[in-house]
Amino acid sequence: MKWVSILLVLLASGHRLRAQVRSDRVAGAERVLARLVQSYGVSGMEAPVRSAVQRLLPQDLSSRTDTAGNLWVTIGKGQPTVVFIAHMDEIGFRITRIREDGSLDLAPVGGLFPSLWEGRPALVHTGKSTIPAVFMPRDSNQSSTSVRTPSELRADVGTRSSEGTAALGIEVGNTLTMPKEFVRLANTRATARSLDDRVGSAAQLLALRRIDRARLRHTVIFVWSVREEIGLEGAVAVANMLGARATRVHAIDTFVSADSPLEPQNFGLAPLGRGAVARALDNSSVTPPAYLDSLVALAHARRISLQVGTTNGGNDGSVFATYGVPDVPIGWPLRYSHSPAETLDLRDLVDLSDLIQAIAEQW
Repeated sequence: MKWVSILLVLLASGHRLRAQVRSDRVAGAERVLARLVQSYGVSGMEAPVRSAVQRLLPQDLSSRTDTAGNLWVTIGKGQPTVVFIAHMDEIGFRITRIREDGSLDLAPVGGLFPSLWEGRPALVHTGKSTIPAVFMPRDSNQSSTSVRTPSELRADVGTRSSEGTAALGIEVGNTLTMPKEFVRLANTRATARSLDDRVGSAAQLLALRRIDRARLRHTVIFVWSVREEIGLEGAVAVANMLGARATRVHAIDTFVSADSPLEPQNFGLAPLGRGAVARALDNSSVTPPAYLDSLVALAHARRISLQVGTTNGGNDGSVFATYGVPDVPIGWPLRYSHSPAETLDLRDLVDLSDLIQAIAEQW
């Protein structure tokens, strides 16, 4: 009985140790993600996000920025060349006109629901300063419970003339977003705007911190791309630069999940908290079955939680198909995509970073 008691104590101690390690990993992932969320970067204005990523890179790694604005980090040597790519930009708006009354006409940048922004605080990003504003609610005589989407969305910066607005440094072409904050929810859940794709960007950073570079037997390229939300433009530039030199590409992006109390769960279901997700099929690419099987086997061997699913949307890796490069996209399940209240489970971010590490070291 004595030995049984000792064994039970050792098992309990081991369980507590593993739980503590897991908790520490989640806390570390949260710190990286929160810092990335604090940066703003509508498509075409990603410089603040790029700077945040650079500050979070391991100090002994060098990075470079290409002419399109993509950020690159290369580790390892020789062939094959494996590429990971996550995008830095977020959805928002662009100013198309300054009216005589000083208000701003807006055009959406990326896919979004304007009704979720109407009547909310706003921020104008000029590239030199950030100016508070308001997304104007529609007039009372235009309000209707049967009309969900406003006919147009404008912004008010508090001025009374176009000259007054221009005096603030605001110009046509500047971008607008909504103020955002990373908020921890119950247990390991968290919410923020722009988790798409700050989570993918964070996963690549976390993986780079843990990869055993001595184990690398080939070249691994990490890219943080620009202008994904408006047509994968940054990824196109990367694909054109690498061409057939790339052996395989892994787009690290959101898996838009139906894991929500409000959605039918017959498509795109990947429950939060059950691990990273291999995107077997989306609107832009089909993962070759043999590669999908290899990925699942790798995750199993490394004891990494991995789901497999199909969803809507596209991914940066799909543009590499022009050069015959297989696209094996992976991500994490996200609730309420492209809304101000995107929600994730931080454990999935840890699993995603572990999967990236495993692919770099073993596949």
